[in-house]
Amino acid sequence: MALDRRSLLRGGLVAGSGAALGLFSPAAHAAPALIRSRPRLTNGVQSGDVTAHEALVWARSDRPARMLVEVSRRPDFRQSHHVRGPVLTPSSDLTGKTFLRGLPAGEELHYRVRLADLDSHATSAPTTGRLRTAPRHRRDVSFVWSGDLAGQGWGINPDLGGYRIFKAMGAVDPDFFLCSGDLVYADNPLAETVQLPDGRTWRNLVIPEKTKVAETLAEYRGQFRYNLLDANYQAFNARTPIINQWDDHEVVNNWYPGEILDLPQYTEKRVDVLAARARQAMFEYTPISTAKKGRVYRRISYGPHLDVFVLDMRTYKDANNANNSPRGQILGAEQLAWLKRELRRSKATWKVIAADLPLGLIVPDGTAFEGIAQGDNGAPLGREREIADLLSYAKKNRVRNMVWLTADVHYTAAHFYDPAKAAFQDFDPFWEFVTGPLNAGAFGPNNLESTFGPQLKFRQTPPRANTSPAEGYQFFGEVDINGRSGHLTARLRDIDGKVLYAQELTPAR
Repeated sequence: MALDRRSLLRGGLVAGSGAALGLFSPAAHAAPALIRSRPRLTNGVQSGDVTAHEALVWARSDRPARMLVEVSRRPDFRQSHHVRGPVLTPSSDLTGKTFLRGLPAGEELHYRVRLADLDSHATSAPTTGRLRTAPRHRRDVSFVWSGDLAGQGWGINPDLGGYRIFKAMGAVDPDFFLCSGDLVYADNPLAETVQLPDGRTWRNLVIPEKTKVAETLAEYRGQFRYNLLDANYQAFNARTPIINQWDDHEVVNNWYPGEILDLPQYTEKRVDVLAARARQAMFEYTPISTAKKGRVYRRISYGPHLDVFVLDMRTYKDANNANNSPRGQILGAEQLAWLKRELRRSKATWKVIAADLPLGLIVPDGTAFEGIAQGDNGAPLGREREIADLLSYAKKNRVRNMVWLTADVHYTAAHFYDPAKAAFQDFDPFWEFVTGPLNAGAFGPNNLESTFGPQLKFRQTPPRANTSPAEGYQFFGEVDINGRSGHLTARLRDIDGKVLYAQELTPAR
């Protein structure tokens, strides 16, 4: 089908820096010497935060250049539409994003990115990508989720095919990927070789920015560039839109605002300074919208059956401590109020809560607790109080069909939260599915705390702490929503895509 130009123009289809115009400059018009110096796309393309009519497209150049995006319903780009994007400059490490508006709903669209030289106007070779916009009507929807990439010393190993889990995720052909945090491990340097327990040698691809902990903005940017060196990851990004959130390792392990590090490997001890640099690098290197003043938390609507509520459990949390005070927080007052309001307004069948920390698993930080649960097993304390408030609000306001998805703990599990078996009972029952890592050390299991009554339905963990990806124990999850019935099926899959556990959920009406 030809791209409906009127449909595109009706919504504007504009980038942040210009209108949707045919602005590609044919390289043939440039002198041969200038053509030889044309710019180059360095790290593939990505799309993200895709809704029914909008999407972001990301790219990075090897020099200052103008980003140009072409969109079509056809993979051969006949009857396509051109969008003039921003100039990519060193101030953003030559990265940039073009905001597409006015896209047709429920369509598979193809896009390609070129870079135009600022002087000669010669353009780079194109790099292509694909995305699916959210449906307007009830249609089948599927997505995958996981987290934790290049952690605990396990980076890109060419001997094992690099980040091979992305091949298995791509084979599912999801509408989008929900990355549940720890997109990078800025606090985990890599060595070129690591000896494995069975005598084999793990070999890492290493770049200078991965030989020490990240502290400067340049070093944080290098963490993202490193992952984009993987061919499987690049190929997956080009065909699968992403919804990104962050957790702790984008900055430093178990961080919280105001923290002062007591770690000898850091010369910059102020976590707030590190977090600001990490946030800038993350927003530069991912197709995440900056429209809401740099907020990570946001709602992504993907058709009548699905709203995804992306949480930020880092920016507003209190210090890691005994987690038993009456004023503990994990979301903060503003984010909690936003979440309540948006949940109540949502008309979607399913409300997926994308949490970067699990609800009922105890996550220690030394003698303190860095997560929500703290092992008391009684009435909500500390950070649990915000979750209790949210769950009670949802029940009172008849917010049905919440499903919580997370990663963080480096194993995969399914938990059913049953108020009949909980210390706090003012909520409707719900499911939480945990998965990961993508390519990091495998750990677990963590203990469950009974404040909200979680019942363990499935779990797969490695035989030892920090089991390498060479032994498997890398996981992702898949969600399918049936367009006709509205039933949601969650599947937990291993590194090769094998289904380990599945649960079908019927929506409450």
